[in-house]
Amino acid sequence: MTFSDEMNFEGGEFEEESSAYPVVFGITFTPMISGVLIGVLGLAGAAYMLLNFVMPAWETFGQKQGTKQELETQIEQKKASLQNVDKLNAELAESKRQQSQVLAVFANEKTLDTLLIDLNRLVEAGNAQLSTNAVKAKLEKFAPSSEGTQPVIDGSLGPEVDGKLKRSTTEIIISGTYEQTQSILRNIERLQPLLIVKDYQSTLVIENIEEDKPRRVGPTPINTTFKLEALVPMNPEEIAAAQKEESQE
Repeated sequence: MTFSDEMNFEGGEFEEESSAYPVVFGITFTPMISGVLIGVLGLAGAAYMLLNFVMPAWETFGQKQGTKQELETQIEQKKASLQNVDKLNAELAESKRQQSQVLAVFANEKTLDTLLIDLNRLVEAGNAQLSTNAVKAKLEKFAPSSEGTQPVIDGSLGPEVDGKLKRSTTEIIISGTYEQTQSILRNIERLQPLLIVKDYQSTLVIENIEEDKPRRVGPTPINTTFKLEALVPMNPEEIAAAQKEESQE
């Protein structure tokens, strides 16, 4: 065997050994090439999984997350609405309480009916402890207006209450000393209904002294004349009627 034959033999043996790797389309899949192909296939598989499974699942998760946030927002709004309802109910109750307190200040039909009795009680209250010949207070006149209660529309109490209140006017004459008269007027201010004293006038009482009557002691009596106005809130029907009458004028 020559050297060239030996070389050919070795070359043939080399070719036989190299042909041990699989060959596809003329490409010998060596370990390096196979590793690269496997890596490429792995990336392709990962991309396929990402596009067909992971991304749709992520989009679904995002939608569910958005729905969850919307529901949480609606729940918070419902809670806020319930809190607002409780707050409005509390404010309404407070407004009604304040309205009742304000209405209690004004007169009503019942207090007007008992006004004569209350006023006479105030006048006579200080007479019990006086001596026989002392000047005693007396209610000389109590004359309610023949017009009855009339709506307040003249702005005398302010434009805010025009058409919302009505007044009942009574002419009063009281006789007594100055101190007694002042005490009676202060007590009138303490009565439950809101009463306004107007057109106040006082004059000295000139008495004829008779010999058979005991001489009075103490201050000279005075006659006090004034008008007493009681304010009464108008009901919705009366307010509507007053507004209609005012618009016709």
